[in-house]
Amino acid sequence: MNKEQFTAQVLDAEKSLYIIARSILGNDADCADAMQSAILRAFEKLHTLRQEPFFKTWLTRILINECYQVIRSRKEQVTCEEYFRTHAQSYVKEDSDVFRAVMELHENYRIPFVLFYIEGFSISEIGKMLKLSQSAVKMRLHRGRNLMKAKLMGEYGYEK
Repeated sequence: MNKEQFTAQVLDAEKSLYIIARSILGNDADCADAMQSAILRAFEKLHTLRQEPFFKTWLTRILINECYQVIRSRKEQVTCEEYFRTHAQSYVKEDSDVFRAVMELHENYRIPFVLFYIEGFSISEIGKMLKLSQSAVKMRLHRGRNLMKAKLMGEYGYEK
């Protein structure tokens, strides 16, 4: 893969990367830092990419690692849930019951949920990214769906 192909694939994946970083980190500044670090690291380690069709999966895994590095490097850690509770008014287009319910999910369920339902990754790809078995990914998706259903039906008043 040459520089032009790399750039094109990164630009194609940019929105997806942002959504994933946002689901883990919760704020734009940290998302930008993690994305920039992930893209730089991916470019430096491009020679380790075994199969080009899996570039987006490979890049997403790098991004997830970078997001966790940002979390570890924070002096004061704030969860996504806490951040959105205090800053929810500033997110007009993301101010929906479904968005709030997704962000209220525990990280173990939220990240696979976003990767599968919003970003369209397969269960096997998610398993590779999160270093989980496919059955663990399926179980987290199942539990995440049940938690979302309970949250939307209970707290937000939606009916079946």
